[in-house]
Amino acid sequence: MNKLAWLILPLSFCCTFALQANETDTNKDDIEVKPKAEESLVDKRISEESATGDLPYVITPHKVNYILPVTYSKSPNMAPFEQQQEEQPFTLDNMEAKFQISFKFPLWHNVFGDNGHLFAAYTNQSYWQVYNKDISSPFRETNHEPEVFMVFTNDWQLGPLTNSFWGVGAVHQSNGQSGSLSRSWNRLYGMMVFDNGPFALEAKAWWRIPEDEKETPESPRGDDNPDITDYMGNIEFTGVYGLDEHRFTLMLRNYIQKPNYGAVEFTWSYPILGNLRVYTQYFNGYGESLIDYNVHNQRIGIGVSINDIL
Repeated sequence: MNKLAWLILPLSFCCTFALQANETDTNKDDIEVKPKAEESLVDKRISEESATGDLPYVITPHKVNYILPVTYSKSPNMAPFEQQQEEQPFTLDNMEAKFQISFKFPLWHNVFGDNGHLFAAYTNQSYWQVYNKDISSPFRETNHEPEVFMVFTNDWQLGPLTNSFWGVGAVHQSNGQSGSLSRSWNRLYGMMVFDNGPFALEAKAWWRIPEDEKETPESPRGDDNPDITDYMGNIEFTGVYGLDEHRFTLMLRNYIQKPNYGAVEFTWSYPILGNLRVYTQYFNGYGESLIDYNVHNQRIGIGVSINDIL
């Protein structure tokens, strides 16, 4: 098996390392790392994933896996819950927990000779009103995101940057709700990853697969959110910078479209015990979750993660 396939920077800039045992046997000859004057964050992750990629009981992260026990949002979005409000008035807490579980697994290595690796992945992101005892601490929103993607290793140069990967994929995202709370969309996307030393950048663009209009607002069939692209856009840039063991990331989405319904997300993490990292996150904009896709939101949170983007 080509060990490089385990890097699979899938299309959300994953390149995250597998959860690994403390001691593993690594065959150095199998690790393919492109020569550079300075080892990049991408190369480092390749080596780390190569050490555990063939172990049968290893789970390989896709996006960042984290839990933020404490997050604060100044103005929780009550609009989707108007029907419930009529039956039994309630309020949402400004404080809630947020967590994300994300993993990937290979389907087919070296589809085209010695390149082209097909993967599947799943990401779950949840918002939990854990401190809201008045309404029995419900999960306010949970987004499910399965995807299938293929990535290709590459070594094109663009100035000081190396285009290490490019890929294509298909992704479905929904919140598993019905009626007025239902949100979903399907996309095809392409991505490229560039890196140099402690810096890496992913550029990602997508096209939404059209859906039929609803016959009536209450119909279970048809598009639940026909204007979602206006707010979620069709392009996203994610940059990561490593300073010693610190990891800083910045995501910018849809800032070239007018009217500007973009989003920015900043994170910082630092290892505190083994693979455990302190993890902080700040979000400002539209589309943090599907239920809030058309509402501006600011959120700040702190917690822990078991991996970072790189």
